[in-house]
Amino acid sequence: MHSILIVEDDEILRRELGTMLEKHGYIVIASDDFENVIEFALSQNPHLILLDLNLPIHDGHYLCRELRKRSKIPIIVVTSSDSEMDELMSLNLGADQFVTKPYNTRILLAKISALLSRAYDMGASGPLRYGELALDVGRGTLLYRGNSAELTRNELRILQLLMENQGRIASRDDIMNALWQSDAFVDDNTLTVNINRLRRKLEALGAKDLLKTRRGQGYSL
Repeated sequence: MHSILIVEDDEILRRELGTMLEKHGYIVIASDDFENVIEFALSQNPHLILLDLNLPIHDGHYLCRELRKRSKIPIIVVTSSDSEMDELMSLNLGADQFVTKPYNTRILLAKISALLSRAYDMGASGPLRYGELALDVGRGTLLYRGNSAELTRNELRILQLLMENQGRIASRDDIMNALWQSDAFVDDNTLTVNINRLRRKLEALGAKDLLKTRRGQGYSL
């Protein structure tokens, strides 16, 4: 199940858009803290961002540029501006799509689906396996002894990295680079939180002590 972060200052539009996306099976993330959008987006690490241009404090162009410096998260600009200059600038700053309000819901959903498919078309050859553990990367689903759990994007990326390198230790820097393409802008505690959440999900499935902490080195299976 994919997660989508909505960056929109109009509360009514934000709520309506979120309701529509949830009805179509997406996990919706939103915040009205427009001073810390970049930090919030990096901590949540959604599969996709819907970004308005006309925002308080920092406009969408600034946010798009700064987010793209630190992350490859797909970005769709959704704005009331129909200016070709705004569209060109958004795309040059790293946005993947530009949608003008009022938008056709079906077209927006189609663009979201197509972009997610391109960005996360992984695991088509079958799930990754480690013993009785199976990870369906495309669906973000973890299977163990007949039980299953949905993973967040961060949890998925961490476990995928560990399963692809099973038998070897993945350093904290390796994992942070896999998640955020850089460790320069991420609080070290953010990774610890994600590791702990993944460990709890594994334990809930019965895979206790599978994710090992290698003190001073990193993590391994």
